[in-house]
Amino acid sequence: MSMVFKFRMLSDENDHFVRDYEVMYDMTLLEFHEFIARSLRYDEGMASFFTADKSWNRLREFTLMDMEENSEEAPVPMAEVTLGQLIRNNRDRLIYQFDMLGDRAYYLEMVEAKEAAAGTTYPRVAFEHAAAPDQYDPSANEEEQSIFDEMMGDFREFEGDDSYDDE
Repeated sequence: MSMVFKFRMLSDENDHFVRDYEVMYDMTLLEFHEFIARSLRYDEGMASFFTADKSWNRLREFTLMDMEENSEEAPVPMAEVTLGQLIRNNRDRLIYQFDMLGDRAYYLEMVEAKEAAAGTTYPRVAFEHAAAPDQYDPSANEEEQSIFDEMMGDFREFEGDDSYDDE
């Protein structure tokens, strides 16, 4: 049987947005990019993947096009790399930059590796919650509050009451 990687994708633009993707370990980054774009209903466009450390610092870049640079730090084309070549452990991370000019990205963390289930078609969206941030207009996402803001909203009525005198 083949190995399946389960990635959890989050957005820093919408705290409610979550996607869990189950993909084959031998899927190329190009195929993963195409699957993500389809699942989010985004138009095809320039994008990059980055490996990331535990603090989400960008490490190695993988691009749609070959940049034809001959240095060790040169970006690698997505079509030449599989997930299995990059991901070794649970909690390994990728950054999927879908807006190159606006520097907007999704954050992917591998949360599980398992055997492919008989009769299940991969890749697949295993879980989804909330709409994806707008592909072209980051301000369209501003109406979404964070979970913290929603929870604390009930307590705002107590702010600023200076009429109490404790003497």
